Amino acid sequence: MLYLGGLYEVEEASLSLTMPSRLSLSRWLFFMLYSCAMPRQIAVANQKGGVGKTTTVLNLGAALAELGAQVLLVDLDPQTALTASCSLDPYNLTRTTYTLLSRDNTSLAACLRSVGNNLHLLPGSVDLAAAELMMAGAPNAAFRLRDALARSRVPLDYILFDTPPNLGLLTVSALVSAQELLIPVQCQFLSMRSVRALLETVWLVHKKMNPGLDLLGVLATMYREHSDHSRQVVAELRSVFEDKVFEFVIPDEDAVAEAPVAKKSVLAYQPNSASAGAYRQLAEVIHHER
Repeated sequence: MLYLGGLYEVEEASLSLTMPSRLSLSRWLFFMLYSCAMPRQIAVANQKGGVGKTTTVLNLGAALAELGAQVLLVDLDPQTALTASCSLDPYNLTRTTYTLLSRDNTSLAACLRSVGNNLHLLPGSVDLAAAELMMAGAPNAAFRLRDALARSRVPLDYILFDTPPNLGLLTVSALVSAQELLIPVQCQFLSMRSVRALLETVWLVHKKMNPGLDLLGVLATMYREHSDHSRQVVAELRSVFEDKVFEFVIPDEDAVAEAPVAKKSVLAYQPNSASAGAYRQLAEVIHHER
């Protein structure tokens, strides 16, 4: 059992690259070849809403693109906030994430949109709300996204997944496809507690479907500098996750909330803001791990 502070207990301490006993040899070999050939894929997930998942995907993607990387953002949330933040109307798109999931042999290149220098978007659709029902009885439903991306020949360095605020099939699909998990946690006690259910799901995915899934890190978001509660939450996160908690935090400032209204990343909206600087720090840390 993994004991995580006073809040969590999950079954396994490590999300390392070891071959689970129940994983077939053919699937293991597929994973090894797939992970070597594909860009670095990071799922941004937390079952609680409003913790900064979409904000993190957009701004981390923009910061990585500033570093010269080719970045794809994937909107898997039926609320389509990421798509709207990129100045696209999710109600008037014909080729979306839903298309890629629902139609066999759909080309990724035919669905993605350029939304900035080095920055691309696989837009979401309100139809994603029905995707889980549609795929529920399909064989290997959780692997459809991974397989669609594996067919792609689009040259990319990073794929970032924006997931819905639940642990359903769309979130699991991102975890199956990704090599790493980034968990944004709002600096509030209830947000911190939601991580337990996510970790339990991550362990099941790691054990049965994606043995290479690793925890990239925990990112404290909406941090209020003069708040004792914010400081207490970050201290508790560090006591639980230790060095997996990034040293910097995403501050709670108006620029983060205003940027989506302007249909921009915070890096473009207020490039000198503290939050823009924090996302650039995050990108530097991640990019230099390659």
